[in-house]
Amino acid sequence: MPSGGESIGVCYGRLGDDLPQPSDVVSLYKSKNIRAMRLYDPNSAALQALRGSNIELILDVPNDNLRSLASDPSAANTWVQNNIRSYWPDVKFKYIAVGNEVIPEKPDYINYVQPAMQNIHNALSSAGLQDQIKVSTAVSGRALDVSYPPSQGSFSPSLLPIIRFLSTTGAPLLANVYPYFSYTGNTGSISLEYALFMSSGTVVTDGSLNYQNLFDAMVDAVYAALEKAGGSNVGVVVSESGWPSAGGDAASVDNARTYNQNLIRHVGQGTPRRPGAIETYIFAMFNEGNKGPEEYEKHFGLFYPDQSPVYPIDF
Repeated sequence: MPSGGESIGVCYGRLGDDLPQPSDVVSLYKSKNIRAMRLYDPNSAALQALRGSNIELILDVPNDNLRSLASDPSAANTWVQNNIRSYWPDVKFKYIAVGNEVIPEKPDYINYVQPAMQNIHNALSSAGLQDQIKVSTAVSGRALDVSYPPSQGSFSPSLLPIIRFLSTTGAPLLANVYPYFSYTGNTGSISLEYALFMSSGTVVTDGSLNYQNLFDAMVDAVYAALEKAGGSNVGVVVSESGWPSAGGDAASVDNARTYNQNLIRHVGQGTPRRPGAIETYIFAMFNEGNKGPEEYEKHFGLFYPDQSPVYPIDF
């Protein structure tokens, strides 16, 4: 069974004026033994810096590209040519995330997600890369109509064509899973210990399954929803998870360190519904000064922009 560290990547958000050069960022990943990265747009300097690094990559298609890629297969071919084939195999692309948290948050874009995924997949197939690079989209917890108890998880109908696509192509669903937001939105019914992987025993019993932490319950609600939607063969990759170190309720250096260190230790064992390592990406590498509008959004980083650690963490 892999240790948690082998299943862990870190998201490289770039919404800050004072962040290090991409070449320095890649060096920092390597020095910390972080073997996977999520990059939110095909930034050429970052992709160039990743050449030969052996870091596995989730590359996002930004939401504002979805319309053109959905309506025009040649635009998808050009996107794949410029941003994938130009760097492959020196850059280890693993997943393409076609849109981030579009469903259900961004209704203007919802109808473009699945056709854009299909066109990107077809472009990768033309390049012979459909087995090496899988096409998906990243959803938030709000894509679930029901999330509790976990076995009752179900998706909003807008996700069904996407799940059919994932089931057919063998790609996982990318899910952004934040116990932080569930906890701060429900402090009356959720304990901080349960959210931070600190509970000493079972907190939630759901049929034959027992839950000792909120992360597992949230991920298993996604698995249950996939099963109900005909996607029982679709895996889940946790494409973002993290905890802010300042700027909000329960946002402290100590809580952030506790959450992320326990997450790293935990993901190697999987969830009650699906034992086995679950690939997980911590959000985020750096504190990003241009994120907002909430103050805590600037404080999810493991590192300050000067590359010093916000708190010690072991990968």
